[in-house]
Amino acid sequence: MAKTPPITEAELSAGQPRPRPRHQALEIGGRALSPSTLMMGHGFDPALSEGSLKPPVFLTSTYVFESAAAGKRFFEGVTGKRPGGAEGLVYSRFNGPNQEILEDRLGIWEGAEDALTFSSGMSAIATVLLAMVQPGDTIVHSAPLYAATETLIGKILGKLGIKWLDFPAGATREEIDAVMAKAKAGGRVPLIYLESPANPTNALVDIEAVTAARDALFEGEKPVVVIDNTFLGPLWQQPLKHGADIVIYSLTKYAGGHSDLVAGGAVGSKAALAPIRLMRNTIGTILDPHPAWMLLRSLETLELRMSRAGENAAKVCGWLRDQPKVEHVGYLGFLEEGSRQADIYKRHCSGAGSTFSLYLKGGEAEAFRFLDALKIAKLAVSLGGTETLASHPAGMTHLSVPQERKDALAIGDNLVRISIGVENADDLIADFEQALAAI
Repeated sequence: MAKTPPITEAELSAGQPRPRPRHQALEIGGRALSPSTLMMGHGFDPALSEGSLKPPVFLTSTYVFESAAAGKRFFEGVTGKRPGGAEGLVYSRFNGPNQEILEDRLGIWEGAEDALTFSSGMSAIATVLLAMVQPGDTIVHSAPLYAATETLIGKILGKLGIKWLDFPAGATREEIDAVMAKAKAGGRVPLIYLESPANPTNALVDIEAVTAARDALFEGEKPVVVIDNTFLGPLWQQPLKHGADIVIYSLTKYAGGHSDLVAGGAVGSKAALAPIRLMRNTIGTILDPHPAWMLLRSLETLELRMSRAGENAAKVCGWLRDQPKVEHVGYLGFLEEGSRQADIYKRHCSGAGSTFSLYLKGGEAEAFRFLDALKIAKLAVSLGGTETLASHPAGMTHLSVPQERKDALAIGDNLVRISIGVENADDLIADFEQALAAI
């Protein structure tokens, strides 16, 4: 997609936006093509890049306009003077070929109208929040959240006079209603921020109940429902289908999938993402071309990698749950039939994922001995890579969370978070067996 055809004077005078070309058909003979097929070429025309089968890495800071009139029109889109965003390449803080091709493909998985990419998952979250909030607002969110997200909302945005109220991830409609009503009574509520499954407990949020509560309580300008779908998406959960307005991803995880890049993404409607695009243009949180190119590579195998990891996790968790030194396995495939969590899972999810919470009998000492004894699984934070990773949330990713809040959210010293990779499942079981023996 090196560049689009020149804009004609007639198009300029007519003021009609021209969509970016998408060079792979979305259907053949009436059959809609699957995301796994579209990942191989959607959004890129080899003819515009010297016949290159794969997109080149476009390492440039700026782009040459066909005419002064075209440059003006592009800047009208970038600055928000004209709705719709830039219709051509302008400057690398705003857009670029690698990022645009990646955004075209990201939206495919959830059937989203638009997508944006960011320099990290946290820069995606921060840009979304900054685009929506103003002093005096109250953010409603589920709990727990990733510790950096909690810090951003509670401490950084708190300095700007923004308040927050939360409800537990598995809250009922009545509990959600009560928190939202309290927030509404306190003034403007710009958004409801969710994380499901929650990090690190794996608890699910009822997205449909949240959106129903929002629609029942608010009239006119309603809070935007934003959800971090990193743990299950886009293969095993697609929140836009259940009422969410914006879905956020740490693309570092399953989308990147090889633990060799850091990136973030957001998908949703053009209207929902428009203010976020303007904020990204202003503060410069767009993804760099090289990791965007790496993500294009990774998306080609996303379904294969996630499917294999999910199969491995089911087998490993099935073995772990019967071990005498294991207190509980927080795996979505083991939800109690008839429970609220099982009901949410059946309505929202198509798979149990490959990341789970493992509660060992004991405390920090036992958890540390288990982690230190691992040989195949790597002791590292993050998830969704080809390799199996294990970490200690209370002492690592959630160390900054106050102890009383960790206690309330079941983030105990005996909790180990595990992300299963694509290794041989029996080898992983052997590794966990010898690690448990070290406790």
